[in-house]
Amino acid sequence: MSPNTLSMRAPHCTRRLSAVSLIVSVLGLSCAAPVVAAGVLPQGGAYVSGNGSIATSGDTLTVTQPGSTRGVIDWNRFSIGRNNTVNINNGNGATLNRVTGGTPSMILGKLNATGSVYLINPQGVVVGPQGVVTTGGRFVASTLDTDNASFMAGGPLTFSGQSTQRVVNLGNIGSTNGDVVLIAASEVDNYGNISAPNGTAEIAVGNKVLLQDSSSSQQMFVQTASGGAIVNTGAIEAAQVNLQAVDGNIYALAGNADVLRATGTAVRDGHVWLVAGPKGQVILAGNIAAKNANGKGGTVDMDTGLFTFWGDFAKVVAGQWNVTLPAYTFDNGASRSFTRSLNDGTSISMTTTGANGQSGDLIADQNIQWTGGASLSLNAAHSLTVSPGVTLSNQGSGALTLRADAASVNNGGSITNNGTIDWSQSTGTVSALYDMNGSYSPGTVLANSAWVAPDYSGLVTQNTDYKLVNTVQDLQNIENDMSGNYALGHDIDATGYAFKTLGFASKVQFSGQFDGMWHSVSHLNPDISFISDIAANAVVRDVNLLDASAGNQVPSGQSEGILAMTNHGTVVNAFSSGVIGPRSNNTSASVGGLVGSNFGTIARSGSSATVYPDSGGGGLVSDNYGTITQSYATGMVQAIASRSPAAGLADHNVGTISQSFAAGRVLAFNPLNEGGICVRCTVLGSDVYWNKETTGQAESGGNLPAVNGLTTAQMSDPKSFVGWNFGSDGAWVMPAGATHPVLRWQVEH
Repeated sequence: MSPNTLSMRAPHCTRRLSAVSLIVSVLGLSCAAPVVAAGVLPQGGAYVSGNGSIATSGDTLTVTQPGSTRGVIDWNRFSIGRNNTVNINNGNGATLNRVTGGTPSMILGKLNATGSVYLINPQGVVVGPQGVVTTGGRFVASTLDTDNASFMAGGPLTFSGQSTQRVVNLGNIGSTNGDVVLIAASEVDNYGNISAPNGTAEIAVGNKVLLQDSSSSQQMFVQTASGGAIVNTGAIEAAQVNLQAVDGNIYALAGNADVLRATGTAVRDGHVWLVAGPKGQVILAGNIAAKNANGKGGTVDMDTGLFTFWGDFAKVVAGQWNVTLPAYTFDNGASRSFTRSLNDGTSISMTTTGANGQSGDLIADQNIQWTGGASLSLNAAHSLTVSPGVTLSNQGSGALTLRADAASVNNGGSITNNGTIDWSQSTGTVSALYDMNGSYSPGTVLANSAWVAPDYSGLVTQNTDYKLVNTVQDLQNIENDMSGNYALGHDIDATGYAFKTLGFASKVQFSGQFDGMWHSVSHLNPDISFISDIAANAVVRDVNLLDASAGNQVPSGQSEGILAMTNHGTVVNAFSSGVIGPRSNNTSASVGGLVGSNFGTIARSGSSATVYPDSGGGGLVSDNYGTITQSYATGMVQAIASRSPAAGLADHNVGTISQSFAAGRVLAFNPLNEGGICVRCTVLGSDVYWNKETTGQAESGGNLPAVNGLTTAQMSDPKSFVGWNFGSDGAWVMPAGATHPVLRWQVEH
């Protein structure tokens, strides 16, 4: 076979499992083809953009490119014999080598570069078993071409072409400070070693591929799919790894070794992407590891149409493993792989999308039982089923989330448990989320009788089922069952919706659980508040009410807050912004930025809302008869009636306020009605402070000495806060450049 007719088509599936046949076919050319002979070096090179020199001495060819510039060389041939070397001295610059002749590039010797090297050959590129590529910057081998002008400009590059030849690595490719990128339309095979400890190892198959620079994420994206394949039985180790074969197959095969390892750097988290797309397939028969530079965390993302496990070796060791595919039914391979990964501390999230006309259903058809603190989340585009005889269980602190209607589109998605969910030996939680128009069949769920809710979690039970709130109309429909459990499916924009305060007209308390899942409701415009009264056994948690406009129609003498008029239950991790206050100054309304009157507990919550009180008001609450802890208010409080008190945190307090602060401006017609913390109150303890410059208040309004009112400069110094714990176990931290302390949870969330 002559070099002009070298076939680089994808091998049959039976040949994918062994590199031997491919090695033999490649090395067999060395006897007949001058391109792989021991004395061969690149031939016919000339600069077509930029400038530099090309010189040959014995078995070494040297390219010298001045400074750290960019240049393009067109070659008739670019191959390196077994005992030969090519050195490219281009500083920190980049050199694009394009082969215009009809022979593939065979790198059987050494290719060294100080900077970046691009090797483009539509006839194919092979790095032989003894071949070594070492660059200081990025190394790119591609059968697709790019244009000189874009390369010389140093910006993003688009590679395109119709070549059916392959890029194959049988040797060692390494970049000390850059990336390793292999691109082809038909197939890229790695049977050797690829190393990019400070960059990204990226492999793509497609007819059009975008390559750009990023110090923290993927740099390569397939824009036009080719249905090609990536075959990897070697080792890939880099700060990040990205394999894309959109509408094609990714074969990650390495037995019990790490087939892919992302190690992370100080500026790049350890991350692995496997992207086959909704019509492609990922075949996994090896380990994947992703860790950040500190040895913790790391993420593996897989996006595929089909997911297949070969053998008993596959597992992922990372902080998080995310799998996205159209639909899925667990088989034994998935069960074994997921169990191994979970036992190694990898949390797993599988999400079905319903792409390609599939149902989007997810069926747990095999047992998954693990120990430790890793979590499992199964998210179905439509419905989720646990099959009869199947057990999902954890011994440790792991959490389980079962979710229908994963995209929150109100499709009637349901959850049916025909098996057993056993959390009797776990301190973790089980959450089931289903569409409001769907159903939940709990089946057998075993709980831990010794379970205790974590501090500040707001959780009531270990196992909780929630109806998903996906639209502002769903939000309003909570009125139909004020004792239910609800969770926001995603962020909701309530612009233009005339929201009626839940429970006010019906005089029914909210007695269930509302979990925002850390989502937000923005531009809520209720007549009074979101909720009328939160009952003693109810919880509202983990929600943001952003840019609200509340209190539009508050009845005379009522209290109001953006979240609730009154709270007798528990409010945890709830936040508000926007504006609240009656539209006239004759309603005698008591106003709080979050809650009107608090009889229960408010913890780790805050408000930056502007508050306009009529009868009295505070930045967080108007009247506190309960407990406020680790909370804050930063919005302005401005009275609209001549006798109205205004306070930074709470106007009237006979309850307990601890580890909380106020930093917003406070204004009343009468200075005697102004308080940096409160007006009509007794604040327990002497370790409460306020900013007298931003609030405009020299006095607290309570029993605190005036010296507890600090300047902005004093507020920036932890030494000003006697009795406050800024240690690693303390409630307070002073971020660099901050003008006042913040609660530790504000930084850690």
